[in-house]
Amino acid sequence: MSETEESPEEPTVEDGENSTETESLAGEDLIAAVASHDEELAESVGDLVDRVADLEDELETVESELETAEERLEHTRADFKNYKERAKRRQEEIKERATEDLVERLLEVRDNLGRALDEESGDTESLREGVDLTRKQFDRVLAEENVERIEPAVGADVDAQRHEVMMRVESEAPADTVASVYRPGYEMAGKILRPAQVTVSEGSEAEAAGDGESSA
Repeated sequence: MSETEESPEEPTVEDGENSTETESLAGEDLIAAVASHDEELAESVGDLVDRVADLEDELETVESELETAEERLEHTRADFKNYKERAKRRQEEIKERATEDLVERLLEVRDNLGRALDEESGDTESLREGVDLTRKQFDRVLAEENVERIEPAVGADVDAQRHEVMMRVESEAPADTVASVYRPGYEMAGKILRPAQVTVSEGSEAEAAGDGESSA
């Protein structure tokens, strides 16, 4: 080796002590950092645990409220079902009583008609009066049930909803109007039970002749 070349410096005891001290400080800093991180992590975990507990309490409250609401809904459904059943029974009872009342009044009419026909009398006029009284009684029963006759006057306009045209006939009534009523109709509270059967006028012979002369 050349005398001019320098030999590498050997580490001294002081250098070793400085290195050990640096490593010790670095280790302490790492330990402190880890401890600080652990504290923050523990605090975060604690917060999460508390939040989970709060959510569980809220869930329990919601479940309890939902169960209460379902019970109320079930009770409401049961009450509504019972109400419908009561209303149906009530309606059936009203219909039955109304039918019984109507039949009872019609039986009275029949009894009166039977007595009139069973009358042992040669007086035709008396029989006629008895039957006429029975018919009037029957009409009163119908009126009490809000049933009205449909019996248009001669010369009235034809109503397709209330009148059933049976045929067209020559008549003194104006053409295309009611000439006669073959069978009266009936309506109840505005509802047509059966239309009146009518004949419709084609006009009189004089009217037809006049129309022919005017067209000529």
